[in-house]
Amino acid sequence: MATTEIIKRLFIAFAKQDTNEFYHQAEDLINLEKRKKHTIVARELKEALYSKPILNNGNNGRRYKSNILIPRDTEKGFPLLEIREYDIDWESLVLSEKTKSILKQIVKEMKDSEILETYNLRPKNKVLFCGKPGTGKTFSAQLISSVLHIPLVYIRFDSIISSYLGETATNLRKVFDFISNEMWIVLFDEFDIIGKNRDDHYEHGEIKRVVNNFLQMLDNFEGQSLIIAATNHQHILDSAIWRRFDEVIYFELPDKEKRLHLLELYLKPMQKEDINLSEFIEKTKGFAPSDLRMMCIEAMKYSIINDHNVLKAEDIDFALSRFLDRTDIREGQMENK
Repeated sequence: MATTEIIKRLFIAFAKQDTNEFYHQAEDLINLEKRKKHTIVARELKEALYSKPILNNGNNGRRYKSNILIPRDTEKGFPLLEIREYDIDWESLVLSEKTKSILKQIVKEMKDSEILETYNLRPKNKVLFCGKPGTGKTFSAQLISSVLHIPLVYIRFDSIISSYLGETATNLRKVFDFISNEMWIVLFDEFDIIGKNRDDHYEHGEIKRVVNNFLQMLDNFEGQSLIIAATNHQHILDSAIWRRFDEVIYFELPDKEKRLHLLELYLKPMQKEDINLSEFIEKTKGFAPSDLRMMCIEAMKYSIINDHNVLKAEDIDFALSRFLDRTDIREGQMENK
């Protein structure tokens, strides 16, 4: 079909407010450009098509086709992944300047991929996020998805790891086939479940074969998607995993300056009594951003249900003490008190 004919049908679909037909013709135009080897044009058209809702009915503002088939586990029928979208910006991300600059470089490479292609280079598309829980790994993947206007594919490991281990490799293949066909930001969360060391004496041969299969799929991946693997336990990853990634980023716990910034950010919704938040900086040493957020939410709820007109230092003290008790319980230290 000629380009002019497709454009004509696009106009007709738009005039009739026929969302499904509009997207169908737009996809035909993109595929036509692909066949002409106009890869950059095809990519730009696709990004434009799914960056914002073109028509106001039918796609619910999604940046991907509503009828897309999600791969499922053969044994249980559960979806192997979820497609998510976010609307967040860099100002919401509180990390060290070093970490933030590395993330921005990854985004710039993705945006300027066509420039890199002219030098026969590719942007980084396999990135490993490491660090303690709650330090911003998942949130950073969400932010990258948001600023690039590319939906996030969240991999459901609870479905991939089948009770029939022979199905696990099949599930992984379904996931890689899915992410190879379109452009996505892909998050393998709790990656250590699948990437653990093959020399672990507590694991049997089938798990080791699954790790081998995963490494092969990662090596052979040639899609345009950005793969992000996140782990809280990088020390147990198989040694062969590390060299498969173009970039490895360690997410540090926030320093004093970042903790103060986070406290101000999370307590912003409530009017405050004359509180010196700096007093809580030393008390929250070792807290991850998610810990600080949980503490601040508890402080605000305590203030509200106790009919305080404004947030007081005693509200934060209460929330802090409850969080520290929770930590002691988790680490089995309550018996020593």
